[in-house]
Amino acid sequence: MTQEAGKAAQPYVGLRSYEENEGRLFFGRERESRDVAALWEASGLTVLYGASGVGKTSMLRAGVLPRIEAERADVLPIARASLHRIAAFPPAPHVNHHVLSLLSAWSPEQPLPALAGLTVSEFLAQRPVRVDRYGDPVPVLAAIDQAEELLSGPIHRGDERNELMAQLARAMEDHDGLHLLLSLRQEHLAAVLPYEQPLGHGSNARFHLRPLTRAAALDAAVKPLEHTGRFFAPDAAELLVDDLRTVTIVDDEGRTTMLELDVVEPVQLQVVCSALWESLPAELTEITVDHVNLHADVDRFLTGFCKRVLTRVAAEQNVPVTEIQYWLRNSFVTEHGTRSTVYEGLQETGGMPNAVARALEDRHLLKAEHRLGIRWYELQHDRLITAVRRPERPAAYLVDARAALARKKWETARRLADEATRAAEFDEVWVRAEAQEILGEVAAARGEISTARNLFEEAAGTFAMLQQFDGVARALTAGGRLWLAQGDHARAVELLKAALGWAPNDLSARLVLGQALWHAGQPRAALACLNGAVALAARPPVEALALRGEIHADLGDAVEALRDLDRVRAHQHPGTVSARALALALAGRFDAAEQEVLDAVAAGSASGPVLLRAARVHVLLGRQAGAAGLAMRAIEALDPALPPHLRRQAEELSRSARAD
Repeated sequence: MTQEAGKAAQPYVGLRSYEENEGRLFFGRERESRDVAALWEASGLTVLYGASGVGKTSMLRAGVLPRIEAERADVLPIARASLHRIAAFPPAPHVNHHVLSLLSAWSPEQPLPALAGLTVSEFLAQRPVRVDRYGDPVPVLAAIDQAEELLSGPIHRGDERNELMAQLARAMEDHDGLHLLLSLRQEHLAAVLPYEQPLGHGSNARFHLRPLTRAAALDAAVKPLEHTGRFFAPDAAELLVDDLRTVTIVDDEGRTTMLELDVVEPVQLQVVCSALWESLPAELTEITVDHVNLHADVDRFLTGFCKRVLTRVAAEQNVPVTEIQYWLRNSFVTEHGTRSTVYEGLQETGGMPNAVARALEDRHLLKAEHRLGIRWYELQHDRLITAVRRPERPAAYLVDARAALARKKWETARRLADEATRAAEFDEVWVRAEAQEILGEVAAARGEISTARNLFEEAAGTFAMLQQFDGVARALTAGGRLWLAQGDHARAVELLKAALGWAPNDLSARLVLGQALWHAGQPRAALACLNGAVALAARPPVEALALRGEIHADLGDAVEALRDLDRVRAHQHPGTVSARALALALAGRFDAAEQEVLDAVAAGSASGPVLLRAARVHVLLGRQAGAAGLAMRAIEALDPALPPHLRRQAEELSRSARAD
């Protein structure tokens, strides 16, 4: 058997549902398929319900439909009342979009405009009546899969959903031969109860689809191979199925308990069998116990399944993978190593957006049930506990922790940094250093200054021990930034110069050092530092250009100031606007300077540098009284306060303006 042939003959469907033409691969549900087919043909309303991932859609398509004899029933295509199928249809008055979606699913060959505006009864009345060999009309069998979409869809579509249910009830009255089947998740069963009487007219049936028994799981694993050229040797399939039925529970103290369950989850069986098939050598025909032991690592397959699901949901919901994994592990697994339940709140489920929990339910990682009107979630199966508890590599946690910092999600960053430390091996000291740096940023953001300083110092020391020069520079720069924010400019300059000693080309350290030197009253030293930062960068940092432009304006160099400040017009703040106003006034462009200085003072009325530059513009405009008042306000301002060299300038300007 070639590799291509082996792949072409893949007998398992994995995570997707079986299609109608795959009945020859569908095993393990013979009795259930026969029973549901009989109920559907005999009852006005049949409700098929079961947990997410139990195989309702697959059984309907590949198990039930093949058992309906074409000459004895008129079977409509299995439908979903999902609005996605009519997304391209333009909004139209008096068109019920849920009804249109359902009719389009039942008659996919008809264009949407031909169906728009029809009721369910009108649609059925237009269809040709089929008769049996005796000339009697045959029953019409209609099924709606994933019917929970009708019962709990968006609130703003509530009126349309109610109207659709009313139309279905009317159609049951108008068409005696109509038999309706609703397939839904079991947690939504209570929502269908009010509709059972009007839809079934007393002829109702329910069928609870449960997970596979051991014997059924063996059939589902073994029989699809009949036409592939491969087969299971004695005891090999039994080993695979029994492994899926066996759960190892490990509590937080390391105690282990083995449990053997009576059932197998179909979605897990498909995941494992599909992965096993792909991992076997292409030329292999007999799958032995040794092959199962070697290739069928159930926990590894399920871990891979979890990882794929989490990666997709994280991308869709814009939440880091590691954050979702942390939430699953800490919310859905108890300290005893067993499953825990979490209720869905108005916006969040255990601290995670409800949309994430629902997406994980859709992909069979979680399952839900309703109790007293509240939705409760738990892991789909005990076998997923091991997969959920298996930690990511520390690097993944650190990447997501830094992303959380960028989004100012301080608690998330802290949790992920702690998780990185716990996931690290004993000799991965670098993980502890990066975690300390991240935790320092979190502490600084929360105003825990002493804790932040200690963490930055520890991180710098650990990075230095590891000879990771960039890490040392980052930690020292973070510490310097903290001292700068606290007003200790000398200590900030000391730390930032030390950072550049470890990494001379570190742009962040150069930029913050430039800020510290300016605040310390050393504008020309700050300029030299900023010049270096601009020269090193392929794209000069906006902050460096803005501060350099402000310093040039303060020093009276209008040409150089405007050259920098014109490059940051898209990122203006009161400091840059006031500096540009001063540079314009120095260049004799008084009209433009006057307008910009008004804007700057209006937005930065508590900023010492902004008010001082405004005072200097007033002097150049010949308004001495206004200049004196602005200079006094600049001296008293605290957000930010004037650095020493500008304070001296403000005091001199105030005296000079009052004297004039």
